[in-house]
Amino acid sequence: MCGIVGYIGNREAYPIILNGLKRLEYRGYDSAGIALYDGTGIQMAKTKGKVSDLESRADAEISKKGSLGLGHTRWATHGVPNDINSHPHYSNSGDLVIIHNGIIENYASIKKELINRGYTFKSDTDTEVLVNLIEEIKKKEDVKLGKAVQIALNQVVGAYAIALFDRKKPDEIVVARLGSPLAIGIGENEFFVASDATPFIEFTNNAIYLKDEEMAIIRLKKGVKVRKIKDDSLVDPYIHELQLNLEQIEKGGYDHFMLKEIYEQPKVIKDTYRGRLLANKGIIKLGGLEDHINKFTNADRIIIVACGTSWHAGLVAEYIFEDWARIPVEVEYASEFRYRNPVITEKDVVIAISQSGETADTLAAIKLAKERGAFVYGVCNVVGSSISRETDSGTYTHAGPEIGVASTKAFTTQITVLTMIALRLADVKGTISHSDYMMHLRELDTIPTLVEEALKSDDKIREIAYEFKDAANFLYLGRGYNFPVALEGALKLKEISYIHAEGYPAAEMKHGPIALIDEHMPVVVIAVNSNHYEKVVSNIEEIKARKGKIIAVVTEGDTTVKELADYIMEVPKTPETLSPLVTTIPLQLLSYHIAVMLDRNVDQPRNLAKSVTVE
Repeated sequence: MCGIVGYIGNREAYPIILNGLKRLEYRGYDSAGIALYDGTGIQMAKTKGKVSDLESRADAEISKKGSLGLGHTRWATHGVPNDINSHPHYSNSGDLVIIHNGIIENYASIKKELINRGYTFKSDTDTEVLVNLIEEIKKKEDVKLGKAVQIALNQVVGAYAIALFDRKKPDEIVVARLGSPLAIGIGENEFFVASDATPFIEFTNNAIYLKDEEMAIIRLKKGVKVRKIKDDSLVDPYIHELQLNLEQIEKGGYDHFMLKEIYEQPKVIKDTYRGRLLANKGIIKLGGLEDHINKFTNADRIIIVACGTSWHAGLVAEYIFEDWARIPVEVEYASEFRYRNPVITEKDVVIAISQSGETADTLAAIKLAKERGAFVYGVCNVVGSSISRETDSGTYTHAGPEIGVASTKAFTTQITVLTMIALRLADVKGTISHSDYMMHLRELDTIPTLVEEALKSDDKIREIAYEFKDAANFLYLGRGYNFPVALEGALKLKEISYIHAEGYPAAEMKHGPIALIDEHMPVVVIAVNSNHYEKVVSNIEEIKARKGKIIAVVTEGDTTVKELADYIMEVPKTPETLSPLVTTIPLQLLSYHIAVMLDRNVDQPRNLAKSVTVE
């Protein structure tokens, strides 16, 4: 949930670390800090607030000299967001400095023991406990820093990505991970540490992604040595060649990353099916699927596990898989699935969906499914992520870096991948006619163009947003394939505008939510051409009879709903099965514009972080 950055080399560390924190601020932004070794001692600045607040404090308080340093941008877990609880943290001697992403669950008992040994604590964080535990072991066992870290991490329970150094040995950074991502950038006589590769992409294309229960000792002259935390055995790390570029992680002239990512969807949807979908030849080829296709076709059922927006993509997939491939599907919140006693057998296929590939609850669900013999297939966006390594096989989306905390292009690219999987399975099983199969391939190939058309309504949607920016509540309704889109639309509005919103199946409105409808309640209804069209029209009539304000997403040329609705947002005609890829666009834009008009921090909404790597 937090973002960590480190540097050791021959350059000035401060600008590298500060810029890296700005790029990682999507991971946490309630406080930030930086520590530099300037040749004689440690210069530290940290503060509650944004990285920009840290920059101002650093300008006033520290020299910013030194070629060794650590930086941190925080999403609080233990201890409220304030200056004292901000990272980095010192050990009691002032020799060790640490940054940490994750949670140490048994910190309280360790803290009590350290207090008995004379240690004092300035903050309320579990991280300060960890750095003092490492210091105590280093002194008591008379071992080097790396060994002390290894011993300490075998005593703690929880999740972590850590980086620390000793001011008495400023040619070394020690890092480790369990459950939280950590990348090491390999430059020429310099090394970088970060939660992901974005802080160092302009300096090197080579990176090591630590695996769970691995640590690394990074020495300026000796390079990187990776070891297993449990038994201290050496690991031969794989060096990845990064495909990112600076243009992908900059705003490109847009006011916000979220808006940029909304507008990137025609491109990234095409990138996701490029080379995999050959519509004119009737071919879908997904490498991760082809080698294991019998696992799917012979499965008793498919269980989809995910969180948040990815869970909504899973709901869309449930309709698609059952409709086309005739395989029973269950969609589970990963956070609930992992804590109950689900019935899983070796005849089940579990699909785990995650943008980051690091979602803690989804990773735990994968572990549970594998322990019980299920075949586990991953759908994620980040190459080399934990989910891509822990699953038996999988398919990457090609959304590129998604910096905005509220997910947009991840949703549509996940649906694109899941649609291709469903179509391929249906073709193999013979549960879809050849003509329908070919039609859907051709239609899927046109989706980027249809999304571009939907984006042309941006100005009109901005006008609608202005009319409803002061509403206290919203209701979102959809049926069939577009019920999950209603859920996703409500989530987007909640996330970035802080307006309460709920999504419902339209037919369920009369089973409770209709009591909320009056002249002050905006109701967003997805009313595109579908098998449920007449039913949705009836639901709109019920809203209108109770004076609700109707904002309808309709197919271009619609006249029936247009006469009933107060406002309409038109999308191009699309087969119902593929319509979520298009109907979600106006809902993303509506949420975005309302949030901007309310002066919300669109890319970094309060209390949220992009990658939920803690439970």
